[in-house]
Amino acid sequence: MFWIAVFVAGAASNVLTHAVDAWREGEPFDWLPPVIGQGSSIVASLLLLPLLLAAIRRWPVQWNNWRRRLPLYLLGSIAWSLAHVAGMVALRKLAYAALGGHYDYGPWPANLLYEYGKDARDFFVIVAGVHTFDSFRRLRQGEAHALDAPDPGVAPVPEAAPERPQRFLVRKLDREFLIDVDSIDWAQASGNYVNLHVAGRVYPMRSTMAALEEKLDPARFLRVHRSYIVSLSRIASIEPLDTGDARIHLLDGTVVPCSRRYREALRTQL
Repeated sequence: MFWIAVFVAGAASNVLTHAVDAWREGEPFDWLPPVIGQGSSIVASLLLLPLLLAAIRRWPVQWNNWRRRLPLYLLGSIAWSLAHVAGMVALRKLAYAALGGHYDYGPWPANLLYEYGKDARDFFVIVAGVHTFDSFRRLRQGEAHALDAPDPGVAPVPEAAPERPQRFLVRKLDREFLIDVDSIDWAQASGNYVNLHVAGRVYPMRSTMAALEEKLDPARFLRVHRSYIVSLSRIASIEPLDTGDARIHLLDGTVVPCSRRYREALRTQL
């Protein structure tokens, strides 16, 4: 809804700008061409937006990888522009044909360069907006870290070995909280993070799934998919699928996929 509002507001502003320019010149203003032009651009952008958002979250930009990510995002901006122009032109041709007219995009090379200037701006505004939102979300949700050593003056817990921490330290809004590992329901990979799901709350942890799997007790937690780890005590039922995969239904109603390569280990553990 946020991005729909942004695109619609920008398109409405552009149409009104054309209307004001015509009014200042004392010329009649035809609303149809700019409305079709801006409307087709909005629709094409919104159709592409889910793919872009998924790509941003799949390949996020971090301080330690921005040099590698920048060429990828530059290529992505070109692909975004080409797809946007192709969709926009197709929609305009359909709209004008429905009205009994004809739409001519004009010289492609010059117009593509012109459109890329605008599309690249929109592309990187979206990228920056998503990263800003995710940073703010992580600040509010908190970011988890393995608690490898107790605070000064606190007696060590014998079973809390560094390799298998029994608690995670969560920093959230300038406060610190302790989360028992036993309270984790399931975990899901998300870019450079793993999201820990605890009683309906989500705590991002900068880690890989393999690293988190090593920290968790295999008698209590099991990798069931390349992107999922579940607590065995939270499993309510398992639904086999014809493909050889399965769906794991947790006690809170969450459904987690289980790939066929992990099904035998799941049977053994249960």
